[in-house]
Amino acid sequence: MRRFALALAALFTVLSLPALAAPLPPAQAPVRYEHIGDYTVERLNTILTTELADFSPFPISYPPAKNAVSLYKVFYETVIPERGNKPTTATGLIAVPQVEPKVLPVVSYQHGTVFTKTAVPSHPEESMETRLMIARFAGQGYIVIGADYIGKGDSPEPDSYMVKDATAQACLDMLLASRLVCTGLGLTQQGLFLSGWSQGAWATMQFRHKLEALDMPVEAAATASTPCDLYVLLTRWLNNPTPLDASWLPGTPLLFLYAYEHYYDLPGLSRAAIREEYWQTAKDLYENKIDWEQASKTLPATVRELLRPELAAESSMGLSRFYRQLQDNEAYQWRSRTPSRYYYGKIDEVMPPYVATLPVDYAKVVGAAPAEAVYAGDNADHRGTFLFGVLDQKDWFDRLGAK
Repeated sequence: MRRFALALAALFTVLSLPALAAPLPPAQAPVRYEHIGDYTVERLNTILTTELADFSPFPISYPPAKNAVSLYKVFYETVIPERGNKPTTATGLIAVPQVEPKVLPVVSYQHGTVFTKTAVPSHPEESMETRLMIARFAGQGYIVIGADYIGKGDSPEPDSYMVKDATAQACLDMLLASRLVCTGLGLTQQGLFLSGWSQGAWATMQFRHKLEALDMPVEAAATASTPCDLYVLLTRWLNNPTPLDASWLPGTPLLFLYAYEHYYDLPGLSRAAIREEYWQTAKDLYENKIDWEQASKTLPATVRELLRPELAAESSMGLSRFYRQLQDNEAYQWRSRTPSRYYYGKIDEVMPPYVATLPVDYAKVVGAAPAEAVYAGDNADHRGTFLFGVLDQKDWFDRLGAK
């Protein structure tokens, strides 16, 4: 594999490397990338058919891919705002269509919850959601980029699960890194679209907020099963469980309990929140020492059983530092300038339709850019909602970008 080092200079100094066809523009952090493989058209169409059927029984059909795709793993520098802008490294993926045009639209995809360190974009063979985005978008002429987030992929940090500013910063710096890489590959990005599922839907909205605050234009954003209000979501899981709830649901709050303990300086939070008999297993899962299959042999079936009753009681008033932080990490209460779609399904076992569509009426009330709730159907569970969204949003992005 060829490996490139992209040095970033201070104050608009332009550097060029012999291995690259064009000089590199200035940017904010060192970047390097390596070619990790290619997906042929045949492989992309296998993803869209055989691999898709293994992923979910949800009935859906995608048009075939038109072009092959080159895959690049990106290593870049970022900072952690919650830790005093501590410098760190992160990884991500760029999927580049093998096409003649050199000016291409870009989709930044934010991935969903995973219980391993490597089921992320930079390891597409371990991430079906990433492969589907590559096949659906890069296989039809879009550059696809995706950050692994801080704490995932090759990151040396603890998992930053649902940590607002760290997540948005990692996505922003991945976007800037991707522009450098594309320049090195002789490509120009034109038109930025955002997409995300589950945790990645929340990450997409936090990223969108940061881009809008920086006056960086976004053509449109599309999210599926969007956990836009973490306080409402955890309170529902604790106090109003339903038979529909996913068996792996207890794994999600434990991730942000440990993440918040570290990134928001809340010492002892996990001990105070998680029942003692589950604490070590939960910690091992958070630290990627075990996977969900191993953890599920010990962890209980519901969020209510995992967490101490005191935490459920505190949720009513939401006055503790932890609940205030959850409230602060909502992802929709601003007047967005980006047209958006929010996909939801009737039998989504993770995301109640009420939570997934909260931003729509809010956007109407405050006079924000158009926001639509798009129904994925009576048979759309968590994965089905994602699959429906990926199908629909590509056509929507095409129309907006006049592709």
